[in-house]
Amino acid sequence: MAIREIRKKGDEVLRKKSKPVKEINDRTNQLIDDMLETMYNAEGVGLAAPQVGILRRICVIDVGEGPIVLINPEKIEESAEQIQAAEGCLSIPGIYGEVKRPERVVVKALDREGKSFTVEGTGMLARALCHEMDHLDGILFEDKVIRYIDVNNED
Repeated sequence: MAIREIRKKGDEVLRKKSKPVKEINDRTNQLIDDMLETMYNAEGVGLAAPQVGILRRICVIDVGEGPIVLINPEKIEESAEQIQAAEGCLSIPGIYGEVKRPERVVVKALDREGKSFTVEGTGMLARALCHEMDHLDGILFEDKVIRYIDVNNED
């Protein structure tokens, strides 16, 4: 495993649409291992392949319940109810803003063995799923910010 460089705002790869993974092989699994190590090292809760310079539809998430690996994820259901809450991004360090996301989402994806599964997320998991899947389409959270948050304000 290796810690990879996290691409930062301004890197053109972050604005490109990722391509589906056609074959899950040793290279794919090495990338996933590296992404998990990189995410944990950066103290993040999610990381998408474009954030490490790879335009493939892979993301990893851990909101404190153990890692979730999503290959070729597709949102198949989302609640009409939206929740506005704070978000940040490893590719835009130090910037936080409030973003509206669905309270609940259901995502279909492949696991590391190529088996299809679904994950239902509410709250923080739903937010992380939406955030990371946005990365796969070249969308950054700042594109959806309603209000920026000044974390240095002591008031």
